Amino acid sequence: MNKVAFLFPGQGAQAVGMGKEIYETYEIARKFFDRACELVDFDMKKLCFDGPLEELVLTEYTQPCLIAVELMILQVLINQGFKADICAGLSLGEYSALVAADALNAYDAIKLVRKRG
Repeated sequence: MNKVAFLFPGQGAQAVGMGKEIYETYEIARKFFDRACELVDFDMKKLCFDGPLEELVLTEYTQPCLIAVELMILQVLINQGFKADICAGLSLGEYSALVAADALNAYDAIKLVRKRG
């Protein structure tokens, strides 16, 4: 009886360079993240991958960046055949959990979180 859970962290888990290796490794990740970057009014890819940390830690940027990276990784996992039996998220991570549970569209989540931040 194996069960799979997807757990998503909240604000505070962000780090410069987050998601870069996944982005560079998987085409599905690049497609998803490039589209996600079009939804915000700042250079999310540069901020996530290169910083500066002082800007990344600002709530208005942290929230869409972290969600976009979490959802990019989720796309890779789904593409690899993983499916969650249960999803949970801490605070901001709840949005990613809702996407993983098919209760919210990934791109809508990024737009919502941009407003939230």
